[in-house]
Amino acid sequence: MNTALLVLEDGRVFHGTPYGAEGETFGEMVFNTGMTGYQETLTDPSYHRQIVAMTAPHIGNTGVNDEDPESRRVWVAGYVVREPSRIVSNWRATRSLDDYLKEQGVVGIAIPGTRALTRHLRERGAMRAGIFTAPSEPVEELVERVRRSPGMEGADLAAEVATTEPYVVPAIGGRRYAVAAVDLGIKGMTPQRMAERGCEVHVLPATATFDDIMAVGPDGVFFSNGPGDPATADVSALREVLGAGVPFFGICFGNQLFGRALGLSTYKLRYGHRGVNQPVQDVRTGKVEISAHNHGFAVEAPLDGPFETPFGPAEVSHVNLNDRCVEGLRLLERPAFSVQYHPEAAAGPHDAAYLFDEFCEVMSRAQA
Repeated sequence: MNTALLVLEDGRVFHGTPYGAEGETFGEMVFNTGMTGYQETLTDPSYHRQIVAMTAPHIGNTGVNDEDPESRRVWVAGYVVREPSRIVSNWRATRSLDDYLKEQGVVGIAIPGTRALTRHLRERGAMRAGIFTAPSEPVEELVERVRRSPGMEGADLAAEVATTEPYVVPAIGGRRYAVAAVDLGIKGMTPQRMAERGCEVHVLPATATFDDIMAVGPDGVFFSNGPGDPATADVSALREVLGAGVPFFGICFGNQLFGRALGLSTYKLRYGHRGVNQPVQDVRTGKVEISAHNHGFAVEAPLDGPFETPFGPAEVSHVNLNDRCVEGLRLLERPAFSVQYHPEAAAGPHDAAYLFDEFCEVMSRAQA
């Protein structure tokens, strides 16, 4: 069996065997703590330009099917697992994960030390990395090549993963609302969850202007998840939406852009939150939700009560119970709110599905 290498920019090297496509790849090295949902992870556009390591020890058991992808392709830059499943065991499977990665050209590696890798990233932080399935150069040169690869800070990536043409996801069971959804890296299940609640969802490119958004005649505006550094994004259209008083809901990257539109700053987390088991608390009710996450940046905001913004007072609505980072924001006098996590639950728990109902209630009140 060939020896493959996972090389980190700080010089740490992990030895393993090729998994998926062979070749070499570069990206930001991160880890995902989910025990399930690897197909949704692979096809989440928020993972663009990231090498993802799975902390669950056995990956590939249920194979791959044609119903669960969250977008048109695999977006991860590379994939790291501990022990690939030797067989596929699920009635919905159409092929193995290994075959799927090869088909999509995704370079991967199987290493015995995913726990050591995760501990290293928790201590040193997310960093650039490279996977080499047939390395022919000295390790020192591979490290230098990794260090020359682009980092995530300052990366403007949303337009690279978003749709280039608008499209419509029709409402299911009758149209109650029109939603303009700005695609910053949207997952397929998100407009589906809104459609199930009677929303006709007009998905727009990441470059959509305020006029593009309002041309839909929206009852509400939605900003999606997506990859990259939120500090690079233009939030002028969102500021105009807030100024016009149109109901707004944002998730993940959309939460970060909402924060920036309110005049807050964003910062890079040490190693980010990625998985389906993050505990988040609603600060108003004290209720705790177990939630699905995929983000490496967060909003800097006061946790001790309301604060002023150009659109009136706002507050932090949710906090992460692991590290107290901001997990949600809301305006107190305008119909706008956001969360840092993924309420569409693909893959992940369904604790936060009520947020789509809340968005519908906000639009309904605005219609009255």
